[in-house]
Amino acid sequence: MPIYTYTTIETNGSEPEIFEVEQPISAPPLEKHPVNGKPVKRIYDSPNINIQYTPGRERELSDTTKIKKAGFKIFERDKISKQYFEK
Repeated sequence: MPIYTYTTIETNGSEPEIFEVEQPISAPPLEKHPVNGKPVKRIYDSPNINIQYTPGRERELSDTTKIKKAGFKIFERDKISKQYFEK
């Protein structure tokens, strides 16, 4: 679920509180703070999308030919003896 950022609307000029809420996309925006009941408005910010570790990237990083080419050894674990041996 996405995390939305909200800020309280302060009428007395004091510092507003900024908080985050995890909500479904289909949920309407909050109108009141869930704890103190003050009116709030949603802060629109750029999305935080992590594309560094997608499933395709994971397959690419775990490709054995690339691992060996980088100078690493690949080990497998024997199911019976639980010992590791070089593949």
